[in-house]
Amino acid sequence: MDSATLLEKLSTMLKVDQINTNHDDLYDASADRYKKYAKARKVLDVPLPVAIVYPDSTDEISRLLMFCNQNNVNVIPRGGKTATEGGLENWKELTIVIDALRLDKILKIDDYNMQATVQAGVPLQQLEDSVRKLGLTTGHSPQSKPVAKLGGLVATRSIGQFSTLYGGIEDMVVGLECVFPNGHVSRIKNVSRRAGGPDIRHIAIGNEGTLCYITEVTVKLFRYFPENNQFFGYLIKDVETGIKVLREVMVNGYRPSVARTYSEEDAAQHFYHFHKNQCVLIFMAEGNVGMVKAIANGIEQAVEKFADGILEKVDSKLIQDWFNHLNWSQKDIDDEFEGMKENDSHAGFTTEISADWGTIPLIYKNVMARIRSEFPRAGDLTMLGGHSSHSYCNGTNMYFVYNYKIKCNPEDEMRIYHHPLQTIIVEETLKLGGSMCHHHGIGKYRNEWTKEEHGSAYYMLETLKNAFDPKGIMNFGTIYPQEDGKKYR
Repeated sequence: MDSATLLEKLSTMLKVDQINTNHDDLYDASADRYKKYAKARKVLDVPLPVAIVYPDSTDEISRLLMFCNQNNVNVIPRGGKTATEGGLENWKELTIVIDALRLDKILKIDDYNMQATVQAGVPLQQLEDSVRKLGLTTGHSPQSKPVAKLGGLVATRSIGQFSTLYGGIEDMVVGLECVFPNGHVSRIKNVSRRAGGPDIRHIAIGNEGTLCYITEVTVKLFRYFPENNQFFGYLIKDVETGIKVLREVMVNGYRPSVARTYSEEDAAQHFYHFHKNQCVLIFMAEGNVGMVKAIANGIEQAVEKFADGILEKVDSKLIQDWFNHLNWSQKDIDDEFEGMKENDSHAGFTTEISADWGTIPLIYKNVMARIRSEFPRAGDLTMLGGHSSHSYCNGTNMYFVYNYKIKCNPEDEMRIYHHPLQTIIVEETLKLGGSMCHHHGIGKYRNEWTKEEHGSAYYMLETLKNAFDPKGIMNFGTIYPQEDGKKYR
């Protein structure tokens, strides 16, 4: 089948206003935020999809997927377009993007059973605004909150800034509906817990559009007590001190909604108004009065235990103000993109990993040493640092953050700068038994390490793909390494 025939077939399945072939929109759809600099400079080297389609219902998605499966048409599921690892990038000539734009209904807010059911295209901010009117919250707040959509958040195994209290999206999903390439619609019912075999929600959660298309999601709701919020900030002598304090709080059973420590370099770009060239440790406690009081006491006890590494306490109002301006709106994203048309620099590139408490400081130390000594363009780096922002009883994550001046052709930026940096981070993480991807997912640009990440368990992941998408029409190149895709990497 060629592109013209594909468009002709789509026109028999959908209305005219459900099929988008505008060149600029197709160019935008050919890659996500991973290659934002190359995209801004109009030098993307990947194929444009044939069309972006906007189905109105689960039934239409079922029929679309069945058609694509029968005719070997690659499908890229899309939600809020905030992916950062190439998961939305197109590596096939015959591709359609199925956008959740019209699946935009909040179906039910059940404030007694503390859950909400929405279609995949509902923006998280819209749901949050709706439940706030009832004194509730979703508890989910990624930086992309103003534009991210529920289907995409679940498909990419998203995490939010308040995860230490509320958990990641996988902890919030109650049930869901999804469609497989053969057109089969599966509905996982909404119950608080069950022991009915393996937890099949996780076939869809985090699948990154490689196994199925998520059409509907039910998530938990929580009581919201903004009047009780307390903020804590400290200047500390090093990252390791911050990790020790975070661990002390977590292993003692306290759950602040935010618990973070920043290297001095990373702190400088977030807390320029008070960092004083030091590392920074911050907390936020929220919930009912009794809970906040207990968490606050736990934080203060942990800080006191490691007082030799605490340099200075920070005014809590400064921390609160920072939190209030943390999320990115669509305007922020657009402004960044426009700026890249003129500026030869990259700010805020990240690679996030996770490991246990004892391993994270070693990974951080090894990565910093290798990049500074081995990376041939180290002189172009304008910032190299990191922060831990999502903690658990048995470990934490580390966001490696790096900014650099771009001194090469735009189309070569990722190969010359980002990929060598990410390779060092991933190598050191896997060497010490950590995970190479804490929450941004694998996308298409960590798939070369997918097998090493999973080891002998890759058998399970590969078997899922063979079972649910035997023809490989779902998001070619994402998660699963593909020989044909290497030319784009």
